Amino acid sequence: MRKHIFNAGPCILADVVRENTAKAVIELGNSGQSILEVSHRGKDFEAILKETKELLTEIMEIPEGYSVLFLGGGASLQFAMVPFNFLNTKAAYLNTGTWASGAIKEARLFGEVNVLASSEDKNFGYYPKNFTIPTDVDYFHITTNNTIFGTEILKDLDSPVPLIADMSSDILSRPVDVSKYALIYGGAQKNMGPAGVTVVIIKNEMLERVTRTNIPTMLKYRVQVENDSMKNTPPCSAIFTVREVLRWVKSLGGLKVMDSRAQEKADLLYNAIDSSKVFVGTAAKEDRSRMNICFVMKEGYQDKEADFLALTSSKGIVGIKGHRSVGGFRASCYNALEIASVQVLVDAMKEFENAIL
Repeated sequence: MRKHIFNAGPCILADVVRENTAKAVIELGNSGQSILEVSHRGKDFEAILKETKELLTEIMEIPEGYSVLFLGGGASLQFAMVPFNFLNTKAAYLNTGTWASGAIKEARLFGEVNVLASSEDKNFGYYPKNFTIPTDVDYFHITTNNTIFGTEILKDLDSPVPLIADMSSDILSRPVDVSKYALIYGGAQKNMGPAGVTVVIIKNEMLERVTRTNIPTMLKYRVQVENDSMKNTPPCSAIFTVREVLRWVKSLGGLKVMDSRAQEKADLLYNAIDSSKVFVGTAAKEDRSRMNICFVMKEGYQDKEADFLALTSSKGIVGIKGHRSVGGFRASCYNALEIASVQVLVDAMKEFENAIL
């Protein structure tokens, strides 16, 4: 039986995406080879890579003057790759959670880091506001969605310096004005594909800002751009699945439809949380994530967590146990999760509440 998958990552994938990937693992088209076996220099994979880039460019409306890369190492490698290439003197960061903190830690290996604002004082339960972006920094780095603590910024900031964003867990969930960003990156496994490939969208002008001469070859953005992500063997099968996800997104109507789906699912679950006598949300209402919805038991019911998890498990719900940093529960409502699955979770919450009150 197919489960109701709320995993924070790897993410749930649409049925057609899984089916097409499964077929390609057996044989890619009529090539006589599996997607796991084809040469990354052969015409079959070259066509896949080309289409994947074209689809992402179309769906996200990426302007001229940008390059799309598919790299390994996850978003965590980008934490170091970004400052290695672009931090010449000083960079500005927002500290909005675990992954932002990790990016800040890596950046400090390469130069001065100015943390403009942090939400750590309230366990990262809100998105910082009323900060001023300095003009004397090499770039400004943000994490648009806080996967662990459940906050998100749903607008594209205006920045007087190059804006760099980790969009790992909310990329493809809403329209984005790519022109406002110098670089966007994200691990695919949160919303746009399987683990193993990282997407980077880079403004080509940024390559002229690189002055450091001691960057290892594979960590140079210029090398990756000039070699079209194929300086070494790319994660071919993961890129194939990203292509299938992009085809699926396009078939449904693109990012405006994904945006509407995300809001509908979030409204359903947050309304259930807010009207509950047993459950309560953990993030500030104005900053709530639509991708990762965090909630806990209200005071007096904390000892019932295991009972609720047992009930949800019996209904085929998986992946809602909260991260240890927050506790409670986390329901990740990525693109491919259908609202019917959210309804199953909401019904389970109501059933549980009625049983214990």
